[in-house]
Amino acid sequence: MSLNKSQTEAVNHVNGPMLVLAGPGSGKTTVITERTRRLISSQGIDPSHILVITFTKAAASEMKERFHRLMGQKKVPVTFGTFHAVFFQILKHAYGFHGGNIIREEQRFQFMKEMIQNMRLEYEDENEFAGDLLGEISLMKNTGVSLEHYYPKNCGKEIFEQIYRGYDSRMKQHRLIDFDDMLVYCYELFDQRKDILSAWQNKYQYILIDEFQDINRLQFDIVKMLALPENNLFVVGDDDQSIYRFRGAKPELMLGFEKAYPKAARVLLDINYRSCPSVVEASLRLISHNQKRFEKKIRPRRDRDDQEPKQGTEYFLWENQQQEGKAIIEQILKDCRAGGSYNDCAVLFRTNTQPRLFMSQLMAYNIPFRTKDNIPNIYEHWIARDILTYIRLSEGSRSRRDILQIMNRPNRYITRESLESDTIAFDVWADFFYEKKQHWVAERIEQLEGDLRVLSRTGPYAAINYIRMGIGYEEYLREYAGYRRISEDNLIEVLDELQDGARAFRTYEEWFAHMEEYTEELKRQKKQQETMTECVSLATLHSAKGLEYKNVHILDVNEELMPYKKAVLDADLQEERRMFYVGITRAKENLYIHSVKKYNGREVDISRFVEEMQNCRSSPNSNVFENKRQF
Repeated sequence: MSLNKSQTEAVNHVNGPMLVLAGPGSGKTTVITERTRRLISSQGIDPSHILVITFTKAAASEMKERFHRLMGQKKVPVTFGTFHAVFFQILKHAYGFHGGNIIREEQRFQFMKEMIQNMRLEYEDENEFAGDLLGEISLMKNTGVSLEHYYPKNCGKEIFEQIYRGYDSRMKQHRLIDFDDMLVYCYELFDQRKDILSAWQNKYQYILIDEFQDINRLQFDIVKMLALPENNLFVVGDDDQSIYRFRGAKPELMLGFEKAYPKAARVLLDINYRSCPSVVEASLRLISHNQKRFEKKIRPRRDRDDQEPKQGTEYFLWENQQQEGKAIIEQILKDCRAGGSYNDCAVLFRTNTQPRLFMSQLMAYNIPFRTKDNIPNIYEHWIARDILTYIRLSEGSRSRRDILQIMNRPNRYITRESLESDTIAFDVWADFFYEKKQHWVAERIEQLEGDLRVLSRTGPYAAINYIRMGIGYEEYLREYAGYRRISEDNLIEVLDELQDGARAFRTYEEWFAHMEEYTEELKRQKKQQETMTECVSLATLHSAKGLEYKNVHILDVNEELMPYKKAVLDADLQEERRMFYVGITRAKENLYIHSVKKYNGREVDISRFVEEMQNCRSSPNSNVFENKRQF
C-alpha cells in the first residue's frame, strides 16, 4: 500500500496516545485500517485486544469491510462498532440487557406525548413539542449537566424537571434504556465498579477512534477510563469539521487532547486527495477566520489541475430563489449533456426547509432526486393548516371543526361551549354572547365574519398578507413563541415561505391544485428513492458530512442562513463556519456557490463567508473565484 509521509508516520505509531489531524479527503480511513493491520502483523498484538470506534453504524461496517479486505478476508476478531454498540455490549455483560431493553423511537415519543397530555401543557404541534423535549433530555445527559443546573429552552424549569423525572421513571418502570442511557449507565458502571472496568481495560488495550471531533464529554470520560493505564489511544479527526454542538460535541475536547495527554504524539495528514486546488484554497481561506483551531497547512494533490483544466469554484448572485433554482438545474442538465450523470451532483443547504421550492422545480423538470434528510411538507405545517382553514371559512365552510381551529388565533377569548352544533351560523353564534351581555365577544365574532368576507374577494398572496397583518395572526405567532420560549423567527419564516410561494397563483383553486400535486409528487419521490440508481443528491450541510461529489452546488449563501440567524455567540458563529467548510470540501472538481438578493420575498445580504473565501488576513488581495458573476 502506497502511503505518503504523514500517513506512514501515523500507521507506524504503536504505543501511547496519538492525535491524528485528518483534513477533508486526507485518507483517514486508510490510516485507521492500515494501522490496525500493522499492529497485528508487525507488532504481534492480539486482534481481540483492539477496539475501533466510529460514530455511525454505516461507518463501522465500511471500516470493518475495508480492514477485512486488507487482511485477505481472513476472520480477525478486531472489534469495530459505534460508541453506543460498544457500550451496550458492556452493559449486556454487567446487567443482562438485551435488544428488547432498548426503547424504540416511537415508544419514546409515545411516553413523552402521554406526559404532555397528562400535564395539560399547551402546544400547537404535538410531535414537534415532544421532539424538542426529548432533544433537551438527550443534550442534558450527553453534556453531563445535572437536572438541577440545566435550564431548558422549550418550557419552564419546573415543568421540564417534572417531565424529565416522569420520563425517567417510566423508562425504569419498563426496564428500558435509550441511546443516551447507554453512555450514562456505562460511565456510572466504570466509576463504581473498578473490577468491571479493569476487566474491560484488559480486553481493549488498543483503542482507535474515528471522527474524534464529534465526541462529547461523556463519551470522552468513558474512553479515558477504558484506555488506562497504558493510554494506547489513537484518535483521528478534524476539529475544523466539528459540527454537532447541538448533540453535545465540542471541538474544545479535541483541542484539549494534548492537555489530557501531554505525551501524545501528533501528526497532520496534510494532503487532500479529494478536491481540486481552487476548492482546497477556498476552504483554507474560509476556515482561517476561526480563531480556536489547530493551524493546518493542507495542500491538494497538484496533478489534478493538469488532468481536469475545467475544474474550479464559481460564485453567482441571483435575484431570487426561482432564478437560483432554474440556473442550478440548467447547469445540472448541461453537465449531463457533456457526459456526466445525475449522481455526480449534490445540492447542499443549511436547513431542511430551504430546498422546498427547488424540489418543486426539479419535479417540474422531471429530474430524479434523493434527499438525505426528511424535508417537511410546508403545507402540512400547523401554521399552513391555520391559514388554509381561514381560507376554507372564507369560501363558505361553517364546520365546527374549522371554526375551533382558528377562532382564538389570534385570541378572541371565545369559549368552546358556545359552539354546540356541527355547523355554525355566525349570527346565531353572535346572539349567544349578546344574550349573555358579553357584547364585546359578539362584536369579535362579527369582525371575524367581516374578515372572512374580505378574504373571499382576494387571491392567495393577498389573503395571507391580510391574515398576517389585518387579522393579527403574525402577532399571535410572536406571542405563542414567547409563551413556548421558541424562536419567533422560525414561525414567521413559515409564513414568509407560504406567502412567497402563493405569489405565483391567481386563485385559491390554482393554489390548492398545486398543493395537492406537490404533496402527491413528494410521496411518489419518497417511494422511488429506495430504488433510484441515478439521481441528484439533496442534503443539509450536516448530513453531507463524510460524502463527496464531483459537482457541488450550495444554495442561499446569505446572512441569516449561512451563518444561521441563531448564531449569535462567537462559538456558534465558528460552528457555522465549520459547517460551511464541510459543505465546500464535499466538492471534488466543481464548486458552485449561490447567493440570492431576495429570500422568501425579503431582501437579504450576501453571506460574510463569500468574502472570507476570497480574502484572508494573510493574503488580503487573493481571489479564490475563477469566475465571479453577478446577475
